[in-house]
Amino acid sequence: MKTKRRPPALRELTSVGVLLETPAVRRLAQQHGRELVRAAIRGVLEDERRAILAGGTAPGRTALLERIAREVPRLARGSLRPVVNATGVVLHTNLGRAPLGREVLEAIAEAAGGYCNLEFDLATGRRGERSAHARELLRLLTGAEDALVVNNNAAALLLALSVHAAGREVVVSRGELIEIGGAFRLPEVMAASGARMVEVGTTNRTRLSDYERALGPDTALIFKAHRSNYAIVGFTEEASVRELSGLARAHGLPLLYDVGSGLLRRRPGSALEREPDVQGALADGADLVSFSGDKLLGGPQAGILVGRTACIEPCARAPLMRALRVDKLTYAGLLAAGRTYLDPAGPSEAQCPIFAFLARDRRTLDGLAERLGRRLAEAGVVARVVASTGRCGGGALPGVELPSAGVEVPAGSRPDDRNGFAERLHRALLDGDPPVLAVLREGRLILDVLALFEEQLPVVAAAVARACESLGRP
Repeated sequence: MKTKRRPPALRELTSVGVLLETPAVRRLAQQHGRELVRAAIRGVLEDERRAILAGGTAPGRTALLERIAREVPRLARGSLRPVVNATGVVLHTNLGRAPLGREVLEAIAEAAGGYCNLEFDLATGRRGERSAHARELLRLLTGAEDALVVNNNAAALLLALSVHAAGREVVVSRGELIEIGGAFRLPEVMAASGARMVEVGTTNRTRLSDYERALGPDTALIFKAHRSNYAIVGFTEEASVRELSGLARAHGLPLLYDVGSGLLRRRPGSALEREPDVQGALADGADLVSFSGDKLLGGPQAGILVGRTACIEPCARAPLMRALRVDKLTYAGLLAAGRTYLDPAGPSEAQCPIFAFLARDRRTLDGLAERLGRRLAEAGVVARVVASTGRCGGGALPGVELPSAGVEVPAGSRPDDRNGFAERLHRALLDGDPPVLAVLREGRLILDVLALFEEQLPVVAAAVARACESLGRP
């Protein structure tokens, strides 16, 4: 069997050792450290080897040094970076969901900068339990008997199902077999917990009688999920929490309700008026309610279980709980976010950026877009203010479009002109510092202002101006 000949161009690649001794690379090593520079060189050479094996040619020394000079600062900076959200999606899962309010940030910084009584009881001088810090506040805010915090909502479901339904049946509507972001599906979470899922009803219609017929000696609990990231419209029917609670209690079963978004209580007159809230779910009789801390609650990533003590306590004692527990930074941020709800009116717009964004009216949005447009014009960028459409995102208000405004760059672009300028500008904005993520649709690039902080307007304008300059103005 003949071995495949390696392309001669591979031998032309400069070695790591030789590149490390060049004056330009030595200067980089002095600034960033020799090991980081060595890693950058190896990464660049590996990319070049793959290109050569695919039929390319070996780059010259100058081209290699230029690539290394770009790669070293990128490695030093790290891959996790602040991004400007000009997409009009307020809870953008890919961009970290909810930005945190100042009080939450200050609480996290205070906990991070020193020691705290995470597992120490100051009253007794003995070891305490970390879950106690959130229990009292969450009971006060939701009306639940007990509460528990884990690292995300999927973990809360996994814990509750593994404790209460492992090896037994869980009854769930076919219309609520949700898929969470990143291809995590409810049936897979149930399977991982050891529970056996029993589907009832149809995609669009599930009646109370469907649940009732499915109950048997092996049923562990009834499960309901809020369809947080999609909507079923038209000829539909579903059993309410109150109806399912009555059925569950009649058969001595717990009802687990995943409300997802973490809205603690409804905000009349807002876009969230019809979103299910935690208080309402418990008042309607759910025994266990799970939700996220980093969506509409406005805190850091966390999963929260609230409900009856008889349902929460076994979860707190489960061995799996140790793998799912959160650290002091999460507790600090979550408690700070929770305290903003002690006011009967709930958190102010200053305390919770998410509510501030969702409360913006058309006049405010038009004003922000006009100010951004003026800054772009002053920088020599051809742009125009346009109507736009935003979304809540993050598994809340599925299908609800929020009127918004934005700035189109370049003004009046069409899919068939400007040599794909909008697409190239979109890429250039992502390569910028800071990266700016805009809306690219049908050859048009729009900077939506719904989720922009006011202080970001000059930052966005400067980023667009730099990107247009690098591409050659359209």
